[in-house]
Amino acid sequence: MAKKPKKQQSGGTPATVALTAAGTAFTVHSYDHDPASASYGEEAAEALGVSPDRVFKTLVADVDGTLTVAVVPVAGSLDLKALASAVGGKRAAMADPAAAERTTGYVRGGISPLGQRKRLRTVVDASAQSHETICISAGRRGLEVELSPTDLASLTEAVFAEIGRG
Repeated sequence: MAKKPKKQQSGGTPATVALTAAGTAFTVHSYDHDPASASYGEEAAEALGVSPDRVFKTLVADVDGTLTVAVVPVAGSLDLKALASAVGGKRAAMADPAAAERTTGYVRGGISPLGQRKRLRTVVDASAQSHETICISAGRRGLEVELSPTDLASLTEAVFAEIGRG
């Protein structure tokens, strides 16, 4: 069941701290995460009562030896070839989960494109631009942040490209 959105509280995650420090407008949404859930993103969309095309998942891929963040709608999947092309690479594969966690400072299912331990190049699916706001992980399972896709791209120095499928 969806919970009422909460305003940023003191402390927060590295993602919400980064948003606050940048003076970016955002809303935090929390819900009770079910550890048995098959899809973190689809669980978030359902729990928050938000269309799955407005909830985006953060995936970490290895593009020609460089970890790269892909932000795509939870209802679809990542087109690895399109991601590689978007950053001028030749080959992409999903990153080793341990490497993704170690590099970003977040756990799988809670990786946010914001406030990462090491800033990785980031590509946001172009479909995000058709929404006034999107929801992304706030850095913890059961916690999402809603913000404008333009602000997300600005804060992560991301490019928009058609990297999502389905």
